[in-house]
Amino acid sequence: MKLISYLKDGQDQLALVVDERVYDMEVLHPDLPSSMSMFLAYWEDVYPMVLGSIELIKEGKIRREKSVPLESVTLLAPVPYPTSCRDGYAFRQHVATARSNRGAEMIPAFDEYPVFYFTNHHSIIGPGEVRCMPDHLRKLDFELEAAIVICKHGRNIKAEDAAAYIGGLMIMNDFSARQLQTEEMLLNLGPAKGKDFATATGPYLVTLEELEPFEIPPKENHTGLSWNLKMTCKVNGIQVSEGNIGDMDWTFAELIERASYGVDLYPGDIIGSGTVGTGCFLELNGTRKLNNENYEEQWLKEGDNIELELEGLGILHNTIVAENLDWSILRSKKKAG
Repeated sequence: MKLISYLKDGQDQLALVVDERVYDMEVLHPDLPSSMSMFLAYWEDVYPMVLGSIELIKEGKIRREKSVPLESVTLLAPVPYPTSCRDGYAFRQHVATARSNRGAEMIPAFDEYPVFYFTNHHSIIGPGEVRCMPDHLRKLDFELEAAIVICKHGRNIKAEDAAAYIGGLMIMNDFSARQLQTEEMLLNLGPAKGKDFATATGPYLVTLEELEPFEIPPKENHTGLSWNLKMTCKVNGIQVSEGNIGDMDWTFAELIERASYGVDLYPGDIIGSGTVGTGCFLELNGTRKLNNENYEEQWLKEGDNIELELEGLGILHNTIVAENLDWSILRSKKKAG
């Protein structure tokens, strides 16, 4: 099933999407929660109720007049208020190519264990505008990813048991201000201001039963679900990137195992896949400049429209908007000494 959150009377409203029609939870059953956060908190009780409602809709027992067209609502992030957001580093192709482009060998540790970083869960957005300060627009980048949402509490979760903790998949765009990121990474602490201004997700949270036809085995010597889902990015209608979720080397199950080691995971936690191979301008520019030293780098700019599409998960539309403030933290750096 496809779940969305949308803006209704100034608040986030959870709804089911069937045949491009939006059904609020109370239309399906009066006891169902109206927000995604509550839905995730009581997942094991309410998920079967909504799944059963799909058949009632198809049988005409829940009338079409009780729904509205999908195009008529203002979509929010499927999980508008996540409890946390981790982003993984699961695609070997992206890591190897990005390192090769800057003259570095592939790091052997990638194949030994999965890693992730925490990003700003208060900056999760859905489809629509991405507000950027001047420094964000200095080498602004997209990142073509997928993400999962945790649907029940767990701790020390083994990879072979992790599927039960995955509520569903959604598209994720980990917007990156590369100039800011490049400078702060010199201090070896990890990304901060280069990442924390916006991470887009949506348009749907698609639950696992709907993705069963796309399931494939994971990579050799890996554990967990994998899916054959084509993924693309278009900027202003021109395709710039293509990959597949099935290319993940580390699975979401293995990311869950790593993340939950000695740590509690909670309903509403988001875990991203990391960037697919070719899934950002940083990688694409590096590859093209190796082949043509005169290649003019491409970055996102004000007014650009970005479409991330994943088979079965929909299309995530975002537009870059510049905030009307002439303030640069890059210009305010202190002098050494």
